[in-house]
Amino acid sequence: MPRISVPVPMRWADLDAYGHVNNAAMLTLLEEARIATFWATGDDRESAATKVLAGGAGASSYTLVARQEIEYLAPLEYRQEPVQVELWIGRIGGASLEVCYEVHGPGGQVCARAATSIVMVDAASGRPRRLTDDERGALEPLLEEPIEFRRRG
Repeated sequence: MPRISVPVPMRWADLDAYGHVNNAAMLTLLEEARIATFWATGDDRESAATKVLAGGAGASSYTLVARQEIEYLAPLEYRQEPVQVELWIGRIGGASLEVCYEVHGPGGQVCARAATSIVMVDAASGRPRRLTDDERGALEPLLEEPIEFRRRG
C-alpha cells in the first residue's frame, strides 16, 4: 500500500506574524492527518482498513505521543485549499509505532518532514501494551523507510 495522502484544511489562526503556518500549528496539522487516518470511533472502524486505533472516553487503551521531531524546509503560506499531508509508518515496535509525514505546499513542494512516536497504553493499568495482531496487520502495509533527519551540527 502506498503512502496515504490526507487533505487537511488550514485555519487563519494557524498563521504567525510572518504570514506562514506557525511551527506549533504545523504539529496540529500533522495530528489532524494522523487522527483522520488511524483513529476509529463507532462506525469508522468499517470505513478504512487503517482505522484500528481506538480512542476517546471508554476506550480500553490510549495512544500517547512519546516523541515528535520536525524539520521545516520551506514556509507554508495560508491558502483556502487543504494542505496535503502524506503519511506512512516508519517503524513498528512491540508497544509503539512511528508515524512519518511530509507536508506538501503549492505545486507539491515539501514544506516539512516529521515523525511522531506513539506508545500504546492500557487504560486500566496505565502501562504500555503490545500492539494487537489486527493493529499490526493494518499498519504493516504502510511500512516504509523512516525519515532521515538532517544531522545537527
